[in-house]
Amino acid sequence: MIAEKIANKEEKLAVIGLGYVGLPIALAFAKKAKVIGFDINQERVNMMKEKVDPSKELAPEEFENCDIEFTANINDLKDSKFYIVAVPTPIDEHNLPDLKPLLGASKTVGKVLSKGDYVVFESTVYPGCTEEDCVPVLEKESGLKFNQDFKVGYSPERINPGDKHHTLSKIVKVASGSCTDSAEQIAKIYEMVIDAGVHRASSIKVAEAAKIIENTQRDVNIALMNELSMIFSKIGINTYEVLEAAGTKWNFLKFFPGLVGGHCIGVDPYYLTYKARELGYHSKIINSGRALNDSMGPYLARQTVKKLIANGKTIVQSRVLVMGATFKEDVSDIRNSKVASVVDELKSFGVDVEVHDPHASNEEINHEYGFELIPEISGKYDAVIVAVNHSDYLSLNEDYFNNLLKENGVLVDVKGIYRDKNESINYLSL
Repeated sequence: MIAEKIANKEEKLAVIGLGYVGLPIALAFAKKAKVIGFDINQERVNMMKEKVDPSKELAPEEFENCDIEFTANINDLKDSKFYIVAVPTPIDEHNLPDLKPLLGASKTVGKVLSKGDYVVFESTVYPGCTEEDCVPVLEKESGLKFNQDFKVGYSPERINPGDKHHTLSKIVKVASGSCTDSAEQIAKIYEMVIDAGVHRASSIKVAEAAKIIENTQRDVNIALMNELSMIFSKIGINTYEVLEAAGTKWNFLKFFPGLVGGHCIGVDPYYLTYKARELGYHSKIINSGRALNDSMGPYLARQTVKKLIANGKTIVQSRVLVMGATFKEDVSDIRNSKVASVVDELKSFGVDVEVHDPHASNEEINHEYGFELIPEISGKYDAVIVAVNHSDYLSLNEDYFNNLLKENGVLVDVKGIYRDKNESINYLSL
């Protein structure tokens, strides 16, 4: 059986796509099995050969004692019998699923697929995508028959970038297969590296759906918090104080307002609404939540401008500092960062905007969003917006911001991290 052969290093396992998701999986398996780590980017492959994680998530020691071959050569994959596909599944400019990376990876695997092989997809997709979109590509490229010559499974990734506690081995893995036997073999292989255990889903579609509603649920709940923050702003009370009071009840769900970006929560719901629309159903709650969360960047910028005007500032002469540019705290990942929408909206009012982030790459920011990061914070600002609660910013106090702000300046604290540390500064939060 394939699980036993992988465990005994009689057969090789390959991971296709070595980003935030693929590399941790590849290294985890490489401590127990023979692994081929494949990525189409030769520069990234070269970095990993030198024990450097291009995503800046894993330390060099994570590469130690690993039986792994990093490669960008498709021919090196032919020795594998078990393939794990972990490539991005983004959306396009119309918020529609962009399956090009996934179908490209399927084509790559199909070219090297042999009888008896297994292919497991980890990329987040809508229910039905694995069997309806990926399997036909595998069959076409390989000339083999699904379930007769090769097996397929789906095991959604649950990597949380920047989280050093909920790591790969500590999160229960959902696994599924195209038949009863393949489902069990796939589950057993993942049990080699998942200490928390493996949940065996009844079908591939169930596993796909389970993944996509994880982030959809969070998105909808955060949208509710964002809407509440708009209401409470008009009432004149602090949202975080309201949530703190409400949170004293045992069954109150603790979600908070904020900018919802990144490659998961800000993207995955669109895959589900796309599939629903294809089936003739127009999602109401999910689409409304997405629209509201996507609007929060411009809303935050407009609230800042209103506050500046109320404080007697001339907007076209105002200087504003935005602290944080990544999509979440303590990561270097800038994909789908909603901070960019804050910057763009401020600039549309003629505001002079500077952006600082100790984790983000200036080159990546400039390429993706068209603005520069300042290396050092200096001078005085009419407003400071703390958009991302990096640990670097958590210890900053009222004196720090008083020294940064001009007279009648405004501190905009998106996540409410300074609300108990402020007595004299003009203060605004969601």
